[in-house]
Amino acid sequence: MTPSKTCSRQNGAALIMVLLAMALVVMLAAGMTKHQSIRVFKAGHFLAQSQGYNIALGAEAFARQTLFQDYEEDKKDNSFIDSPDEPWARYSAILPLDDGVVEVQIDDLAGRINLNDLVMASGEINQSVRDRVVRLLDVLEITSVNADAMIDWVDPNDETVTAYGAEDGRYLIQDPPYRTANQPFVSVTELRLLDGINEEDYQRLIPFVTALPVSGGGINVNMAPRQVIQALHPDLTAAQAESVILQREDERFEDLQTFLALPEFAGLGLQAEGLTLKTHFFEVASRITYDDRVVNLVSLVYRSPAGELATVQRDAGQKNRITKEPFGASGSQGP
Repeated sequence: MTPSKTCSRQNGAALIMVLLAMALVVMLAAGMTKHQSIRVFKAGHFLAQSQGYNIALGAEAFARQTLFQDYEEDKKDNSFIDSPDEPWARYSAILPLDDGVVEVQIDDLAGRINLNDLVMASGEINQSVRDRVVRLLDVLEITSVNADAMIDWVDPNDETVTAYGAEDGRYLIQDPPYRTANQPFVSVTELRLLDGINEEDYQRLIPFVTALPVSGGGINVNMAPRQVIQALHPDLTAAQAESVILQREDERFEDLQTFLALPEFAGLGLQAEGLTLKTHFFEVASRITYDDRVVNLVSLVYRSPAGELATVQRDAGQKNRITKEPFGASGSQGP
């Protein structure tokens, strides 16, 4: 073989090696660029979500300030009453951002039945609250779950209240198996775990019940919807409960005696036990539309009898909670 042919072959092999090396470099560079783009996208998304969440915390602070101002106004009048005619209860608020909008809504929780009132601190059943839950389920025509299953979920023992209750034995045969909480409800979403309940009944029930971290607060009769009012006594009809609501719309109840003296309650022997005119727990729903993203936050806020406010818990997983007419929008009846 001549030297010229040998040299040509060596040059060809060297060229192939160079081309392979270049191809490898290009492949590595392309892969690095792709991963870098993904990392940049993730970082940008995280920063935007974090900023949106921080704005939601600001919206929560705005709602807390609104509730404090409401307390201060009540303090001036020496009338600590919460009712649907107050601006915080009637409207949601819209706060503009440079490239987005903040929506905030405050919802009363004292107009609902607190599921954690079913069982007292002693472990005994609160029969009055149980009866109200039974009647509420009847009013709502809910049949897939019952009050005794709720009691067994929170009471500290492993024995069913009645044959209609459900303890660990019923839940351990589920797939996957689980146990009863044997402690107060942390969230109304735990109702989804109760034996037999279906999604339709769950959605029908949750606007009328709550799971507060303390018991004994009572039902605010100024805030309670028609279904909860009807659940106060077995002889109350839907028409009578609706009549109570209409009278409340004309003028809120300033004291429980006025409420109990309504003709709809005549002869029923309805007592003031478990009833109130004040609200201490509120839900603050915030929706932040920012940088083409939406961040939701629902906060449970407690207002003490002295007007001090504290956030008990936060949930960023709930959506579509802004339902009230926006304050200041075109056609609004707000002040």
